[in-house]
Amino acid sequence: MEQQEERTVSFFRFEDLRVYAKATDYASWVCRNLVATAEPESQKVLITSFCHSAYDIALNIAEGSSRSKSQFDHYLKIAKTAIRECVVYTEVAHSLSIFDSEQYERSREFLMELTRMLGALIISLQRSAERRMEREEGDEPADPYANDEMSY
Repeated sequence: MEQQEERTVSFFRFEDLRVYAKATDYASWVCRNLVATAEPESQKVLITSFCHSAYDIALNIAEGSSRSKSQFDHYLKIAKTAIRECVVYTEVAHSLSIFDSEQYERSREFLMELTRMLGALIISLQRSAERRMEREEGDEPADPYANDEMSY
């Protein structure tokens, strides 16, 4: 008899989102690499700002996940703004030789993947909202269990 793997659901449901895990990985990677290679005093503003924006990606995902779907969509778009800030900081870190070419490419890869993941989640939330509106208009029978599972 085959045993099914039990999936543990976190108390904080955003911790189950792959995009949240990727965002925290990125924040850790950025701060670890900045601290290791930057001259803390002369580049303190860059380090602080870059780390802050990297943290903001995960923080907005976490904050938005506790809200309505339309508010979650809004927070995900704010997370995408933080990604664009990190693109700028990546360019500056590279131009100041804080990031070498490999770190520069790795940062951009992280940011592109996060952008794709957030974009897919935003589209999923928008489609879900459209289906809900259709049900409310009577085009589709209402599903009494539709909100029981986290659909994102």
